Amino acid sequence: MRIETSGHQIDVTPALRDYVNAKFERLARYSDGDLDIHVILSVAKLLHKAEAKIGAPGAALFAECEADTMYAAIDLLADKLDRLLQKHKGKQTRHHRGETAARNASFG
Repeated sequence: MRIETSGHQIDVTPALRDYVNAKFERLARYSDGDLDIHVILSVAKLLHKAEAKIGAPGAALFAECEADTMYAAIDLLADKLDRLLQKHKGKQTRHHRGETAARNASFG
């Protein structure tokens, strides 16, 4: 898993970068380490905004959150990405019950 953090008209401090990495480590459980996450942090007047693009196998996911503080925006973004990846992983699993005569063409 690779996390790239950048700022839009804001300097990303090492503390913010470490916080983003710590919060997004839990997203690694949804893949085998092949996630590319690009996080963009920005401030518009009094509103802090965090957005992320995830390149996962078979999908490109995007989420954004706004809050009063940057840390709260990162927390909300991590929760939203957790739900998105859980939904994506659920769509990828096969829900077939097993081998049947119709599937292995031995009926007749």
